[in-house]
Amino acid sequence: MKKKVFSLLVDNQAGVLSRVAGLFSRRGYNIDSLTVGETEDPAFSRMTIVTSGEEDVLEQIEKQLGKLIDVASIRVLPAESSVARELILIKVSATAADRQEVIAVADIFRAKIVDVSETSLMIELTGNQSKLEAFIGLLGRHRIRQLARTGITGLSRGSFDEAEEAGNAAQ
Repeated sequence: MKKKVFSLLVDNQAGVLSRVAGLFSRRGYNIDSLTVGETEDPAFSRMTIVTSGEEDVLEQIEKQLGKLIDVASIRVLPAESSVARELILIKVSATAADRQEVIAVADIFRAKIVDVSETSLMIELTGNQSKLEAFIGLLGRHRIRQLARTGITGLSRGSFDEAEEAGNAAQ
């Protein structure tokens, strides 16, 4: 199975997310990660969808997404020519004796301690998926009490005009 990251520029209107998610559910495709946010142009939102499957299934997903009326443009974000990031918040059990070890691991990964209590630390980390997985792995001997992930968001590298992308898609 292969994984693909799709970056969609969509109309910023009610129901667009539902229509995109509906396309996946109707056809039995899974969404591994989904993030949505308004762009610098309030008429559009950027939707980043990560999905996996066989190459022919991924091509079909791309074609079906391109047919949705709310989708102004669609790009595949290859790892070598794009920047993709994810944010995680992790709450770790940490006694006074463990605290310095957890903080040292967080420092190595340039993570931020965003909350401290008598029995736990909350850590914020942003990076690519392999960095986040490595961090979680190093925290393995400490009890992870809660973990929240935002999902991947990304953009293609280099100079590119978003308005030009939307204009080209509308033509």
